[in-house]
Amino acid sequence: EKGELFFLDTEGTFRPERIVDIAGRFKLNSLDVLENIALTRAYNVDQQLEILNSVGSMMVKYKFAVLIVDSIIALYRAEFIGRGELSARQQHLGRFIKQLQRLCDEFNIAVLITNQVVAQVDGCNSFVQDPKKACGGNIIAHASQTRLFLKKQKGVNRGCTIHDSPNLPPATCTFSITSSGIGEALE
Repeated sequence: EKGELFFLDTEGTFRPERIVDIAGRFKLNSLDVLENIALTRAYNVDQQLEILNSVGSMMVKYKFAVLIVDSIIALYRAEFIGRGELSARQQHLGRFIKQLQRLCDEFNIAVLITNQVVAQVDGCNSFVQDPKKACGGNIIAHASQTRLFLKKQKGVNRGCTIHDSPNLPPATCTFSITSSGIGEALE
């Protein structure tokens, strides 16, 4: 069944020209594809939550299949600085995640969130191969059904590891990101 995409952009990284390139690869009309994407930009965490609170009324009118938040944590990291604001950040983030979960349940949509990573600088990194960890803490980890870790590799290649999933075994794959989208890993 056909469904539309709702894209909540918090970092200003959505590029319609990429959609045009990918649509061309699949011989789709790029204007039709772009018309099936509802794009909005949030500039602060209150606006991010307000957009999510109002998107439910849009979902009644339009058949959305997927909601993407890119990135869930960027605005929180910019607005809530330091450990003194950690509790307030996590509470606000918790309200946002609860609203995402409500939309999933109410409208039977898939939600994809991107996150950021941070290097662990706690002195225990000499025994860890890659000392990066996801931002946002346990609140994001526990709310996510399947967590993937993407890592840049040589050239256009990327690695993807299933970090945690209730129904998928741990696995890793390599793929490429080119002008026509995602494809097989390139040599």
